[in-house]
Amino acid sequence: MKKLEIFKNKRILITGHTGFKGSWLSLWFKYLGADVLGVSKDIPTKPSHFKLINLDKKINNKFFDVTNFKKLKKTFINFKPDYVFHLAAQSLVKKSYKNPILTYQTNTIGTLNVMECLRSLKNNCIAIIITSDKSYKNLEINRGYKEDDILGGIDPYSSSKASAELIIQTYFNSFLKRKKNIKIGVARAGNVVGGGDWSEDRLIPDCMKSWSKNKKAIIRSPNSTRPWQHVLDALYGYITLSQKLKKNSKLNGSVFNFGPSLNNNFKVLDVLNLARKSWSKVFWKIIDDKKKVYESNLLKLNSSKAKSILKWSCNLNFKETIFLVTDWYKYYYLNNKNMYDYSLKQIKLYCKKIR
Repeated sequence: MKKLEIFKNKRILITGHTGFKGSWLSLWFKYLGADVLGVSKDIPTKPSHFKLINLDKKINNKFFDVTNFKKLKKTFINFKPDYVFHLAAQSLVKKSYKNPILTYQTNTIGTLNVMECLRSLKNNCIAIIITSDKSYKNLEINRGYKEDDILGGIDPYSSSKASAELIIQTYFNSFLKRKKNIKIGVARAGNVVGGGDWSEDRLIPDCMKSWSKNKKAIIRSPNSTRPWQHVLDALYGYITLSQKLKKNSKLNGSVFNFGPSLNNNFKVLDVLNLARKSWSKVFWKIIDDKKKVYESNLLKLNSSKAKSILKWSCNLNFKETIFLVTDWYKYYYLNNKNMYDYSLKQIKLYCKKIR
């Protein structure tokens, strides 16, 4: 794991650190010996992976909204981060329909604030801005979206992320490109799954909640296809991008997709059938929900750029991904214990795999 040793004692600022991906990333950097500072508005779910692994006691935490520019700028200047990972977001499509203003404020204005804070830094800093695979205008194409494809969005969530991308490009070309101390990378990830996700209206969290109560999970789109990607694979993509940016200034301002190979897209039913093999409680019922809001049936990313330039690809196949996810929830619901050791165990297993 020598290539990850560069993060030891480095100051790493993570926005959205109490969320699903943010808490896993914070735990990983804590394990690597980094000085981690997390910034989040609140703890978004209950239960919460962040709380279950006791990150509130293991790293430095600041609780305020990234839309609060004054507090955010002060935090950046005082902490002088070596690395910034911007994950803070309102990430739910259905919630974006219910509260579009909040969605745009968090995803678009929040990203604007982070870019302006980076502009004010005097120290050297590598910043990875995480957007979304839904930043692309979804044309239901089978070849997989490439980094230079058109951006856009029908739903407020997708639109807010595409808007954030425009702000990132504008700030980079207008201000940050000329700052030799700041390097920027943009990461667009696929459909990320993993233990500790309790977000609303997501397949795996909804299923796990039902199965823990011996209930059938309600399935509305059994044939929808997604690029199922384990959270550690996606986070390793972000980490790899930050490492490459530090070594190669030519990558400054680059955008990278992080997702499974194009032949690794599976249906919702494939996920359910695989989960059933590792947990006897797995049952479901398919219903036709005519009132559901628009969501794409097909969504693929082409990650060949990350593979060729960053030498990154998913280390976990579909079967390993679903088994890791199911085992995490199964352990939690059967033991109901502090999940720090178990989550760290999965990180260590992943580190052995990449080594």
